[in-house]
Amino acid sequence: MRKGVSAVAVPVLWLFATELGAGVGAPDEAQQRGGQEADDPVRELVSRLTLDEYKATLKGLTRFGDRRQGTQRNRDAVDWIEATLEDFGCTTTERVHYQYPPAGAQPRRSFATPVPRPPPPPPNENTATSTGGDVGRRGPGPGGSVIFGYRARTGVNRDPMAQPDERIRELNREEPVDGERSQVYCTKVGATRPDEMYILGAHMDGHGVNEAVDDDGSGTALVMELARVFSSPDVETERSIRFVLWNNEETGLNGARAYVEQREALQGVEDPPGSGRYPEPRWLGMVQHDMMLWDHGAPGPDGRVSRDQRPEADVNIEFQSNAELATEAMELAFFFKAANEQYATDYPATVGPHMTNTDSTPFMHLVPAISLRENERGAQVGAGWNPNWHQPTDVWTTYTDDDFRLGLNAAQTTLAAIAQLVGATVER
Repeated sequence: MRKGVSAVAVPVLWLFATELGAGVGAPDEAQQRGGQEADDPVRELVSRLTLDEYKATLKGLTRFGDRRQGTQRNRDAVDWIEATLEDFGCTTTERVHYQYPPAGAQPRRSFATPVPRPPPPPPNENTATSTGGDVGRRGPGPGGSVIFGYRARTGVNRDPMAQPDERIRELNREEPVDGERSQVYCTKVGATRPDEMYILGAHMDGHGVNEAVDDDGSGTALVMELARVFSSPDVETERSIRFVLWNNEETGLNGARAYVEQREALQGVEDPPGSGRYPEPRWLGMVQHDMMLWDHGAPGPDGRVSRDQRPEADVNIEFQSNAELATEAMELAFFFKAANEQYATDYPATVGPHMTNTDSTPFMHLVPAISLRENERGAQVGAGWNPNWHQPTDVWTTYTDDDFRLGLNAAQTTLAAIAQLVGATVER
C-alpha cells in the first residue's frame, strides 16, 4: 500500500468519528466543538473562496474564446494563466513543453468524436435544445455508454457559423497548427515534507467555437482559485501541492501524458543533493477538475434538457473502477465526500466509478486519482445530459449563479479535503 493511502486514511477515520459523535455529547462538549470550529484552519481557508472571485477568474478566461490548442488564443491564455498565478502569490511557476501531435500518434476516437446529426428541435422559453435529435432509451449510443432513461447524441461543433455571437466567432477564427505546446504549473512547497505532494489539475484548452466556460474554464478557474488561497503568506502546509493547468486535453490528454512521461521518474529526487529541494515531489494523489457547472438532469423524450438546474444537483467525485489503484482512489473519493459534508455550503457530493476521458487517466495506475465534475462522465455526460458540451452554447450567458455556485462548491470540497491531507495551518 502506498504512503498516499495512509495520508488519506487517518483523516477519514477522524471525520467519521466526528460525525458519529455529533449530537450525542453534553452541552459543554458542544460548546467545545464550537470553539474548535472557530479555530479550524480548514474552515478559515474555505471561507476565502467566494462566488465573486471564482466568477471573476472564470470570466477572465473567456476573453480567449475556446482556447483551442495550436492557436495564438491558446498561447495567450497560457501566458495569462501564468501571470495571474503569479499575481495570486503562486510565484513558483514553471512550464512543461512537448510536441503535438506526438511521434507515431494515432487519430483519437471517443464519444466526443464529431458525428452527423439532424438539426435540433427549436428552443422555447422553458427548455434548452440538446446536442441532437437522435434520442432513445437505454442501450449503447455514439460512445458506447449505457444508461437508463433518455439519451441524446453528442459531438463537437466545428462550424464557425453555428456560433451566433459575432464577437465569439471572431475570437475563434484561427485554426490550430501542429508544433510545440506548453502548459503551466505552480507549486506550494511543503514546510516539513516538501518531498511529497498532491496534484490538483484542470485543462485550460477547449473547442467548439465558444468560450469554453464549463469545459473547462470552470475547472481551470477552480484550480487557480485554490492556488490563490493556498499561496496566501499566512498559510503553511506540511506537504506540497502542485496546481497544473493541462493543455491538449481535447486531443487525447496529451498534456497530462507528456507530464507523466517527463516527470514520473523524477519523483522524490532531491536536486541538487542536500538542498532540500525536490523539483518533482513524490505523488500522493492526483485530483482532476473537468466541467463543474451544469447539472440540469437527463434529456426528455424530445431530446431537450431543462434550462433550470435540477433540485438534485451535486458535485460528482469519480474514481475509475478498473484502475490498478481503484481501492485507494475510492478511499480518496470518499474522503473528499466527507470533506464536502463538513465544509461545502450549498451542494452535496456523490461518488461514482466512471472517471474517464480526462487528465487524471494517465495517472490512475500510478497514484490514487479522482475527478470532480457535475455529472458522471461516462454514464451521463456521454449520454447527452450536458447540451453545451463542445457546442456553441458553452458561453458565459448560458449559466446562472446556481451553476457558478456548483463550481464554487466543488472548489470548497477540494480545498477542504486537500487542506487536511497536506496539514494546512493559518498564522494568526
